[in-house]
Amino acid sequence: QQFNLFPHKSVLDNVTLGPRKLKRLSAEEARELALTQLEKVGLRHKADARPGTLSGGQQQRVAIARALAMAPQVMFFDEATSALDPELVKGILALIAELGADGMTMVVVTHEMGFARSTADSVVFMDHGTVIESGPPEQIFTAAQTDRLQRFLSQVL
Repeated sequence: QQFNLFPHKSVLDNVTLGPRKLKRLSAEEARELALTQLEKVGLRHKADARPGTLSGGQQQRVAIARALAMAPQVMFFDEATSALDPELVKGILALIAELGADGMTMVVVTHEMGFARSTADSVVFMDHGTVIESGPPEQIFTAAQTDRLQRFLSQVL
């Protein structure tokens, strides 16, 4: 995965850049905001590090902190765990679940069915760009209406 972090800037500078340039925050305001977001993702202690010294999971969390610093109304995650080592997946899923519990609206593309079932308010099952079925997690995972979704679930659950 590519997190589009600036390799020549520190973690702190990567997170403060958007708020300073686009939201016109002062350097100190942006710094405090960035440190708060880095704390939220468990990386405040890495504020002075360069992205290249971080693991993939840490880079992912910096990218999430950077997005959160812009106070979005909606966060989009496209297979946020697909390129991570298996040991790192749980931490990223926990962070996304925590964001949801805090009230963040999210659209999450995932093959992590257990995560989708336990965290989602609504699930949309797509195949080749077409919506096959959608509904609450309990309906999708226990009472699938279409043969295609039933076949998929029988393979992954």
